[in-house]
Amino acid sequence: MQRAAVALTAATWGFSAFAAPIRLGQSAPFSGPSAQLGIEYRSGAKAYFDEVNRRGGIHGQRVELISLDDGYTPSRTVANTRFLLNRAHVFALFGYVGTPTVKAVLPMIGSQSIPLVAPLSGAQLLRSPFRSTVFNLRSSYRRELEESVGYLVRSGFHRIAVVYQHDAYGLDGLNGATAALRSHGLRPIAQAGVTRNSLNTQTAAAAIAKAQPNGVVLVTAYGTAADFIHRLRRLGNKAQVMNVSFVGTRGLKSALSPAEADGIGISQVVPFPWDGRLPVVRDYQRAMLKQNNRARFGFSSLEGFLAAKVAVEGLRRAGPNPTRRAFVTALESMGHVDFGGFQVSFSSRDHEASTLVDLTFLGSQDWEP
Repeated sequence: MQRAAVALTAATWGFSAFAAPIRLGQSAPFSGPSAQLGIEYRSGAKAYFDEVNRRGGIHGQRVELISLDDGYTPSRTVANTRFLLNRAHVFALFGYVGTPTVKAVLPMIGSQSIPLVAPLSGAQLLRSPFRSTVFNLRSSYRRELEESVGYLVRSGFHRIAVVYQHDAYGLDGLNGATAALRSHGLRPIAQAGVTRNSLNTQTAAAAIAKAQPNGVVLVTAYGTAADFIHRLRRLGNKAQVMNVSFVGTRGLKSALSPAEADGIGISQVVPFPWDGRLPVVRDYQRAMLKQNNRARFGFSSLEGFLAAKVAVEGLRRAGPNPTRRAFVTALESMGHVDFGGFQVSFSSRDHEASTLVDLTFLGSQDWEP
């Protein structure tokens, strides 16, 4: 099994060789059609962990992030997780990317009471039933879809179709979109499933175009979404397309022509990464540029940065040489915390830190500074 790993080393930061690191393990796509999601998320998290290590770590211990590539394939996620827990002996899991991949390891981490912080997924299966060691940073897909469907209905787009990935992520989105439409007295005029990581959506695009929707909700990753949009436009359909945040904003925009990208909607669960008025965004931008003076900002890397802040806050509150139980208790006792314009809140019965959802639309604008 091929693994791509990234670790922060003691030599890099000048820590004592006797200071035991706090190891966090991550399995995410760093190759394949969804690689940009994992790469960007990791870069944001690493930017914050680097900053913490430069300042002396957490109670004198550095943070070491071990990241393994799963290609957005559940079987590889399971193998990676076994390696992280049994061979790398990580303290906690962090920043897993994707619903089907996380779903595959939930029984393992549940049986061993392993903390999992900030998975990049808004699926209900991470929220209900309540999972005592899973801490979600982002808002749920249900909230995202409520906002997107609400926007379509208010804008006069009532003939709404749903395109979803054939896996736990897609089915969660289909259920969320259907529920959101039902709240407006509507139902999908058409729906079509696509294969995860597929770059051939011809059949789905033809089926949706035939129904002549004026709104389409997509629940896929960026490669599949771009292929579908390209084919839908070639079939002459000009429906307003809305995506959930997991699609990957940068990946989607870069995979579309300017004409195809214009007006495509994407719900977001973190602040605007170019809004320097927010202290947390300024901190994120500085940390990213310190890591790489040509770094590009984006929603996925900002989410990784914020996720790392949550993990570090929990570790600080857990005290020196924390146990996993102490870490969980520390996160649950955080209450309400303002990270400089981004509000998070945990309790013993609520492990969803944020309910933020904003809508963004692609166009000819350049968001880069």
